[in-house]
Amino acid sequence: MRRIRWLVAAVCGVALVSAAAVQGVAASAGPGPAMVLKFSTMTPVTGPFVGTANPVRGVAGGGLPWVITAGSGSLKRDGHLRVSVRGLVLARQAPVPPALQGTNPFPNFRALVSCQSIGAGNTATVANVSTGDFKANSAGDSTINAMVSLPHPCIAPIVFVTGSTGTDVWFAITGSS
Repeated sequence: MRRIRWLVAAVCGVALVSAAAVQGVAASAGPGPAMVLKFSTMTPVTGPFVGTANPVRGVAGGGLPWVITAGSGSLKRDGHLRVSVRGLVLARQAPVPPALQGTNPFPNFRALVSCQSIGAGNTATVANVSTGDFKANSAGDSTINAMVSLPHPCIAPIVFVTGSTGTDVWFAITGSS
């Protein structure tokens, strides 16, 4: 009797593992390009990252501290990038001028994807690719929906929200504070 119970338990265990494996394969083999990165948090430029002293992957932080209410998005293998930010505004503190505190002074944001990659001669490189401009309101709300040309491979991607054309600084970055 004990052997039969053990055999039944073993068969059930194998069946459960097999079912989970089939579901995992089915989920990854679904239609559309594979997800490279999905995020539900972003952190604003603040503290030692404000300004040019401590760039992240070669991208300097904005010249003043920012705050963010919410940031989320996704990046797919084909380069489809979606980023949604809410409340990405200048902080309500010095050194931000009082008239600018709690506002976004930029009419447009961009997203920038930074990847570690492999360059000529098998060297480690950083590849940064940017979207075009997307409208942003003074409350710091913007939705970016764009295609970017990702390097191959794209290792450890980071997504930045930056200023519009000609502004090479970031205001928010994937991650959590």
